[in-house]
Amino acid sequence: MTRRDITIVALALIAISGMLYGLHYAIFRDAHHIGIYLLGDIAFVPIEVMLITLIVDRLLEARARQAMLKKMNMVIGTFFSVLGAPLLGMLRSLSANADEVCGPLAIAPDWTEAQVRAVHEQAASAPVKVRPDPEALARLRELLDARRDFMLGLLQNPNLLEHDGFTDLLWSLTHLQEELAARGDLAALPESDLRHLSGDIHRVYQHLLAQWVDYMAHLRSDYPYLFSFQARMNPMRPDPGPIVTEG
Repeated sequence: MTRRDITIVALALIAISGMLYGLHYAIFRDAHHIGIYLLGDIAFVPIEVMLITLIVDRLLEARARQAMLKKMNMVIGTFFSVLGAPLLGMLRSLSANADEVCGPLAIAPDWTEAQVRAVHEQAASAPVKVRPDPEALARLRELLDARRDFMLGLLQNPNLLEHDGFTDLLWSLTHLQEELAARGDLAALPESDLRHLSGDIHRVYQHLLAQWVDYMAHLRSDYPYLFSFQARMNPMRPDPGPIVTEG
């Protein structure tokens, strides 16, 4: 509705109220009774505003946020299926201390939600040490180039802009993709440039690990059957695979 429409509706409602009060007086001739109820109604307005703004509005906002989170988690799930999971495996090959980083994050199908959430801090501050191997960098560049349009499409999703952590991950990924795409022969890069790329990869790896643990916690809480599969395929485990081996 435009401001003009709102003004017209407000004036119409006031006019209707005045007409009804006038009708009441014309029939019963009791201004005292009208004054009592009018004052009582006005006195209740602050309480009504409090109920609507502090309680009802908060409940509606919470429900809307929950609905938005569900939509975001669906998109994040697509990200990990298309890019995130293979990227985790590829970044592991670029890590000089893969066992130290991956060991605490070897989430298994029998983990509880509390166990998954407990490793979030370790994921966000994982002591990643990047080893910029030219062959691994070339494979990484090929993967990111192939998924560039997919990443840019995610950045255009308005729901994801509400998720600061995931947005930071996407920005760091697109930056790394541009850095790698701008270079020619990766085997000919000087040591100083390899250190620069290592910093970009380190940033991506830590963002990716934190968002991946968040996503796994969401699956464990809301979709246990999806969690079971993703945990079996967990690239942080030494033996990922779809076959169910636990009892």
